[in-house]
Amino acid sequence: MRAGAAAAEPSAAGAPMWESHVESLPLVYRGKVRDTYAVGEDRLLIITTDRISAFDVVMREPIPGKGHVLNAMSNFWFERLAALGPNHLSNIDPTSVVRPEERAQVQGRAVVAQRLTPLPIEAVVRGYLIGSGWSDYCREGRVCGIALPAGLQQAQQLPEPLFTPAHKAQLGMHDENITFEEVCGQIGATLAHRVRDFAMRLYRHAFAFAQGRGIIIADTKFEFGLDRNGEVRLMDEVLTPDSSRFWPAEQYRVGISPPSFDKQFLRDWLQRQPWDKTPPPPALPSDIVEKTAARYREALQRLVTSP
Repeated sequence: MRAGAAAAEPSAAGAPMWESHVESLPLVYRGKVRDTYAVGEDRLLIITTDRISAFDVVMREPIPGKGHVLNAMSNFWFERLAALGPNHLSNIDPTSVVRPEERAQVQGRAVVAQRLTPLPIEAVVRGYLIGSGWSDYCREGRVCGIALPAGLQQAQQLPEPLFTPAHKAQLGMHDENITFEEVCGQIGATLAHRVRDFAMRLYRHAFAFAQGRGIIIADTKFEFGLDRNGEVRLMDEVLTPDSSRFWPAEQYRVGISPPSFDKQFLRDWLQRQPWDKTPPPPALPSDIVEKTAARYREALQRLVTSP
């Protein structure tokens, strides 16, 4: 993907899309953000909508341009990281698999991917002590069962990135942190080590690249699946503000929770509301919607613009 092309996508986003309606293909699944359709027996059309979720609840208001930003950013990273291992993308133009009148729904916000067998874990990599990891550390000196040195501060960079997997939950449920040993028990030790090594390679490369563009990737989650030959492939989305914690490097300080380009801004607003984190969520004011959209756009622009 050319950087200029990626950066231009959100400006052509058009009206926000809360839900897609492709009648020419069988619907497979609606997730919190993506709608997936079958393209024959071995391909999937994955459409990134403008839905946004927080605390595992989908908000009722779409974030304009968000789907285009996420799609452009994932494609940017898939291309950049391809040398580190295979991914799920095909070379099929998504507009070619739907009817002409449906092309506007996929233009700039969809991919045609290989149909994989998803692994039942999320491969989380943490480079900094923040979020639930900071809470765990304050309580027991560990992060997801991994012991850390005493005296670390909030948002401090960890001595080495940590692989802290989670078990994928059903839609609307919370993912459950699990140990690496539990991953070995679920998918086998050989495959578990392959996934861990793959995730760590991806994080280290992406961290160095983003740092050169003024972004700190504090943590992220990857998803993997197996193709018909048993090869592990990177799938779903990769290194977006939905799956990662992005901080502006110039505002980073140890000891405080830095401002972010991800949906932490939305979470912070929701935390101040009288809401029990179950559906239905509170209505999002227009300024919260606009500021959230602006943060997503800025993250993309920073990544794809050469320093």
